[in-house]
Amino acid sequence: MTLANLLTLESVRVIPAITSKKRLFNTLGDFAAEVHHLDADITSEALMDREKLGPTGVGRGVALPHARLDDLDRVRGLFLKLEHPVDFASVDRQPVDLIFCLLAPSNAGVEHLKALASVSRTLRDPDLCAKLRANDHAQTLHAVLTDRSVTRAA
Repeated sequence: MTLANLLTLESVRVIPAITSKKRLFNTLGDFAAEVHHLDADITSEALMDREKLGPTGVGRGVALPHARLDDLDRVRGLFLKLEHPVDFASVDRQPVDLIFCLLAPSNAGVEHLKALASVSRTLRDPDLCAKLRANDHAQTLHAVLTDRSVTRAA
């Protein structure tokens, strides 16, 4: 599964000011409501419930919050670049500025795991993360994330 299957241009944003992890999850809920027509409160709550099981901050300023929701037909993604990193209780204790959120149907078994693995592999690439951090335009961020040569090599 490629990131191009998960992200549309509309699902990529640069956010100027998030002050906490809770505010980030609320922002993701609002974003999911706008882009994927999901209930913002249910989405935010599902993301927070998943986070209580263990932090989804994977290190090097990257977080992969994810949740399963009843109102989805397929796995979908949201990407946020934060202008100011937030504490995320990441494994390396570094604040997070790159967030790739995955939302999956409640019954999506292996597809959810494949998507999570693909995103994780892609965002482990320090050069790709440097390109993301060097750009502040959603269109450029989307292009970097969905470039097939990058996602295949990652």
